[in-house]
Formats: sequence, C-alpha cells, structure tokens
Amino acid sequence: MSEPGAPQRQLPSSVRFEWGLDGARAVAPHADLAVVVDVLSFTTCVSVAVDRGAHVFPFPMRDVAASEFAAHHGAVLAGPRGSEGLSLSPLSLRRASHLERVVLPSPNGSALSHHLASTARQVAAVCLRNAAATADWVHATLPADAVIAVIAAGEKWTNGALRPALEDELGAGAFIAGLTAAGRRGLAPEAESAAAAFNAAEPRIKAILRGCSSGRELVDTGFGEDVGIAAELDGSSIVALLQDGAYRAAL
Repeated sequence: MSEPGAPQRQLPSSVRFEWGLDGARAVAPHADLAVVVDVLSFTTCVSVAVDRGAHVFPFPMRDVAASEFAAHHGAVLAGPRGSEGLSLSPLSLRRASHLERVVLPSPNGSALSHHLASTARQVAAVCLRNAAATADWVHATLPADAVIAVIAAGEKWTNGALRPALEDELGAGAFIAGLTAAGRRGLAPEAESAAAAFNAAEPRIKAILRGCSSGRELVDTGFGEDVGIAAELDGSSIVALLQDGAYRAAL
C-alpha cells in the first residue's frame, strides 16, 4: 500500500479524525497534539487514575516485556479486566487503596498511545469524562492553527482487523464538539461528522453507551459499572497528557 497522500492525511484541515494505528500514521505525524480515544476502557481508565494523581504508562501487550517495563519504572503491571487488583477496569482503579504508578497494557488505546509517543509533539488521552476539559485546555494553550489529530482506537475483530466502535466515535465527537464550541475552525469533514454524532447522542449518552456493542458486551459479562463510569460525561476537569512515557495531569 502506498503512503497516504494529502486527501488521506486530511490536509489542509487542522482538526482531523481517523481510526486506529493506520489512521494515526496517516493524520498524526508532526501533529501539535494527537488525541487518543478508547472509551471502553483504556482512556477512561487513564482519566480515573490521573484524577487520583497517578501516572499511567501505556504498553501494547501484557507479556514478559511489559513486566520488565513495569519493573524498570517502579510501577504496578495491571492485569486483564476481571483479574485481582488493578486491571483494565475503571472500577478497579477507582477502588484501589493505593494508586501511584501503573502500567496499563491494551491492544487498542494503549498500543496507540505507545506509538504516538514517538511521532506527535503532544499526546492526550480523551474519554467522555474529560472531553470538555481537554477541549478547553486546547483552546487556552494551543494556537488557532495548531494541528490536532483525533484518533479513535476502535476494537479488534477475532482476525485482528479493526472494528470501528461507536463509543470511540462519540468520545472523539465530544472533544471535537468542545473545540467547535470554543471557536476552533479548520475541521475535516470526518471530524465534523464525529461531532455531529455526539451532539445527536448526547441527550441519551448513558443509554447509548450501555446499548452499543462494546457496552452490551461488558454489561453481559458483569462489568456494567465500568460502562457507567465511562458514561460520566464531563465528570472530570483533569487533562491527561503523555509526558516522559506516562499519562499524568496537565499542569
């Protein structure tokens, strides 16, 4: 496959929206800010942990390399959802008696964050909880012509192919709608579409999150509380930025 040209890179738009790692490779290189959206549940986990003052290290997979990475950074390696202790469950991070430094592997949002750390000038983790706060931070911090690449992580089919996930489109749309409300211009049509989807869904956001494919999967397997946390629209005023390899609260 050839390198993406100007149309696939969404040039000359300054606010862009794409899906997954290939989308990030197209629209995020040299972006002033890359925004990772993985509502169920990586970026919601990041938001919950950063609210508590913790540092969250992204890593693509939970393997021997992840264990060594966690040991090197003096961090706890989170387990899969449903395991004892810290996991890819926002509820586990909210309930933890002690939370300081955690490595949170996932094949979607975490892997995407790990990649973007070396290609974008700044990286933020956005979910429904902190979408408005992050948009406000952008308005106050970045110039009007800054390039912002919003990347929805999506999920994976069993063959490894990307499955676009409604919850990530809505999380991205919430952030983009916030940019628009603050007067940001230069949106690609893809970004405008995501914002429109969020604006249409906002009055029923909790029901939609529980009823979409990913939400139903979590509810059916006993993790409905995680979906509830993910649906806490504007529940956090803390912006999560990737700095020195870890997401932490923006100063």
